[in-house]
Amino acid sequence: MFTINDILYEDNHLLIVNKHAGDLVQSDPDGTEAIEDQIKAMIKIRDHKPGAVFLGVVHRIDRPVSGAVIFAKTSKALARLNEMIRDHKIRKTYWAITEARPNEEEGTLHHWIVRNPKTNRSHAHQRPKGDGKEAILDYQVLSASTNYTLLEVDLKTGRHHQIRAQLSAIGCPIKGDLKYGAKRSNKDGGISLHSRRVEFQHPVGGATIAITAPVPQEDNLWRFFEEAQQ
Repeated sequence: MFTINDILYEDNHLLIVNKHAGDLVQSDPDGTEAIEDQIKAMIKIRDHKPGAVFLGVVHRIDRPVSGAVIFAKTSKALARLNEMIRDHKIRKTYWAITEARPNEEEGTLHHWIVRNPKTNRSHAHQRPKGDGKEAILDYQVLSASTNYTLLEVDLKTGRHHQIRAQLSAIGCPIKGDLKYGAKRSNKDGGISLHSRRVEFQHPVGGATIAITAPVPQEDNLWRFFEEAQQ
């Protein structure tokens, strides 16, 4: 559930929040309330808005994933941010806790993602296949515990379940991600994938916006890895 304490950055044009695992960014057909709705309600009350509140969803992250999500508070900002997304001008960095350590400490993963809408699952292939979409990410090992490894992932393309599918394809499923080969679920039902940082030029003012989202503080393993990086 979104609260005002989850706001990482806000000005007249932008709002960046730290999403909790399990929360929806945008409402789905079954009518489940999403962060989008909760933010609109908060702004309406806080800012005494008499009419409808404008809020544009710039990008989404999967429901079981936590971390930074960007919203636009004006139509001008939304149009420009959408263009920046298309032109890959918004840098998105993730942290992932995996059940295995990659063979290389850092590298680039290059696959073609084929989505199965019936299972809501993506498959990462080494070569072009059918209507598969090219998927590229860079990764680096940051730290490790006895059983898990912390990876930093720099996302180059935005495909359905891309990080989850690509890491699973190299034998490193994300902790808690049963859909992609994890051994067991997480207690909160989420997966250990976190949108750690977003960086881009402000769509109106032009200044560099670089926001880091704290990891879920109720999770001891996340806290251990975050503290190891300080």
